[in-house]
Amino acid sequence: MSRKVHVTGVGMIPFAKPGASAPYHEMGALAARAALEDAGIGWEDVEQAYAGYVYGDSTCGQKALYGVGMTGIPIVNVNNNCSTGSTALYLARQAVQGGAADCVLVLGFEQMSPGALASVFTDRPAPFDDFDAVTDRLVGKPEIPLALRYFGGAGLAHMEKYGTPLEAFARIRAKASRHAVNNPLALFRKEVSAQDVLDAPAIWPGVMTRLMACPPTCGAAAAVLVSGEFAKKRGLRADVHIAAQAMTTDRPGTFDSNDMMRLVGYDMSREAAQKVYTQAGIAPDDLDVVELHDCFAHNELITYEALGLCPEGGADKFIRDGDNTYGGKVVTNPSGGLLSKGHPLGATGLAQCFELTHQLRGTAGARQVEGARTALQHNLGLGGACVVTLYQA
Repeated sequence: MSRKVHVTGVGMIPFAKPGASAPYHEMGALAARAALEDAGIGWEDVEQAYAGYVYGDSTCGQKALYGVGMTGIPIVNVNNNCSTGSTALYLARQAVQGGAADCVLVLGFEQMSPGALASVFTDRPAPFDDFDAVTDRLVGKPEIPLALRYFGGAGLAHMEKYGTPLEAFARIRAKASRHAVNNPLALFRKEVSAQDVLDAPAIWPGVMTRLMACPPTCGAAAAVLVSGEFAKKRGLRADVHIAAQAMTTDRPGTFDSNDMMRLVGYDMSREAAQKVYTQAGIAPDDLDVVELHDCFAHNELITYEALGLCPEGGADKFIRDGDNTYGGKVVTNPSGGLLSKGHPLGATGLAQCFELTHQLRGTAGARQVEGARTALQHNLGLGGACVVTLYQA
């Protein structure tokens, strides 16, 4: 049994700096209620729920959703690093498409702490031990926080392989800021130039400045997925549907290739995207708008090539030609992306869904991509997992 899955409701709250947000369960409840209101249904209509978060004790999803209602339905908690929100979306889509449920709520939230990401459980082997060993061997720089070494090292590998200039990453960050000016839900809405980005304090001289990294953020977002039959029966909007979706994890090449780009998920992204294009019977040239995982400007650049938006080694030209923004080939991260919007880990995948749903509805306001009909979402978590979702109107 395979059924069409529609995104009938989305909700999101403004993202905030650590310490400036409500507690996670309040943020989650607000986003869930917003999605239900947008869908035009009540909590009593929801048959299953999937709640994604990274930093929190078990059953935080229940704590958040019990504030919306308590109807005894299954609530599944999901933790898959930075791809947590889209992993929850993947599970919810499977439930509806396979006929296990007609109406499912997906929620993502995160209450983060200031500073670089760190392990919580230090008395046992870390899931990143193998990643760290490769990074230590290829990059060194033990004085730099690991996430910066991962993605900065990948960006450096691209620079060395293709002659990509540091300015390319600065142009990506400047583009993100121009887009975020029009997003009231983004954390950073001040426009910066590529030169401003280059002039920002260096985290890794010659490789990364502070403005090229996304900030730790608190926030929440949610979506309601329904079957076509349920939408028709209840008179709900069914103008946006998930046309294809794929989830991938690492292969041996992640560690064996001695390639920092592959260590941070290039292969996972490429494989997931190719599966989605095949499922939907489209090519990258058919895309109108993309929300991709720009935790660092370096990862956005690498992901252009992994998703097939430009040829391998062609990202710098793609950026210089303006093909990643309005008036170009495909608008990437009209929301401002993680770089400007912020990155509350569990919420990011649902925030991308929120943006693309509004783009396909034609309700994105000043951010609207004219005539958008086909939208791609890319959400990556190291450790690793990558989810690519194709939406169509």
